[in-house]
Amino acid sequence: MKINLTKPQLDVFQSKHRFKVLVSGRRFGKTFLAISEIMKYASQINNKIWYVAPTYKQAKTICWSDLKELLAKFNWIDDINESDLHITIKKTGSQIWLKGADNYDTLRGVGVNFLCLDEFADIPPNAWYEVLRAAIADTLGKVLFLGTPRGFGNWAYELFLKEQTDKHWKSFKYTTLEGGIVNAQEIEQAKRDLDIRTFRQEYQASFEQYAGVIYYNFDPIGNIKPYKLSKKHPIHIGLDFNIDPMSACVCQIIDHKLYFFDEIIIYSSNTDEIAKEISEKFSGWKIFIYPDPACRQRKTSAGGKTDLSILQNYGFVCKARGRHTQVRDRINAVNSKLKNAHSIRNIFIDPTCKILNKGLQRQLYKEGTNIPDKAHGLDHMNDALGYLVDFLYPVKSDIMTTDIGRWRVLEHGI
Repeated sequence: MKINLTKPQLDVFQSKHRFKVLVSGRRFGKTFLAISEIMKYASQINNKIWYVAPTYKQAKTICWSDLKELLAKFNWIDDINESDLHITIKKTGSQIWLKGADNYDTLRGVGVNFLCLDEFADIPPNAWYEVLRAAIADTLGKVLFLGTPRGFGNWAYELFLKEQTDKHWKSFKYTTLEGGIVNAQEIEQAKRDLDIRTFRQEYQASFEQYAGVIYYNFDPIGNIKPYKLSKKHPIHIGLDFNIDPMSACVCQIIDHKLYFFDEIIIYSSNTDEIAKEISEKFSGWKIFIYPDPACRQRKTSAGGKTDLSILQNYGFVCKARGRHTQVRDRINAVNSKLKNAHSIRNIFIDPTCKILNKGLQRQLYKEGTNIPDKAHGLDHMNDALGYLVDFLYPVKSDIMTTDIGRWRVLEHGI
């Protein structure tokens, strides 16, 4: 059988090193490379192969469909278990499992011949050091780490440097453009859409320093600007559900620029109360609300209604993702609208929005981590802003989309 790989993918694939670390820009084709490596080891007798993503849901979303499609194409599947994400291969008897690192203690006690950690920068380091490293000890199994850089403080950077001190390790680094799948025009468009730090990280595979202030592109001089409500434009509201407080930031959008002119904070409240407040305050306007995606399941009324249905009953047009975007992507989306790589600002906040302005200026990461600090209550209005921006202007609008047929052709036999 033959699988088509790009030249950079092929360089990683052909490496004989036991531990391989690939950091790359978006749309490099990491998932297809992972499937190719999985099939290489599945073609050998009685191998146990694990594909591990940060969460079980991500493992299924990112890899499962494409893996099944390619295995079926070559008639390799002997047995498949959809609930356990487990496939047994014909002829060789090798077995493939998809796993999540969100409950990594459950991964103990199994010997693995090949292990792929996808988006490994978002996997807890202890999942590798305490559990998964032991899984390949008795088998002398091989490991492929795949991901996008997450800053110098992330453990991915430590693994990327291991080739300097350990001959069994090999690191690879490619930009999106070098991957050969995305053209230069699309890269230039991304540069216009993103801030410079996010662009370097997500498209140039650069390790960036993210310590300190979360919304580093917020500038009181550049982003705080008075705004007068216009009757010509609808109202857009980002909404964070929290009992203390419920938080909403209110804007109008003109030529893809967001003008925030009001904020609503209600303590010891519920969804019905804030919906009533919004309805009365902006009576006569068409209102779009961008709530926390949890609104589809979260029930806060005595009648068991979801937050989404409560908002819809007030006549609001609700725009919510089916599942949560990763926090880092939501933050990157906001930073990119605050100021993109061409230094153009597209978010402006009226001085009267004191909570939103304060939160953007002061919310920090927890020391030594890329985890937002929520200890000081600055996160609620920032999250409300993030839900709105991430829905309308996401950083990774198509990163979960894969299509086996679109990969460039450099053939390699397996």
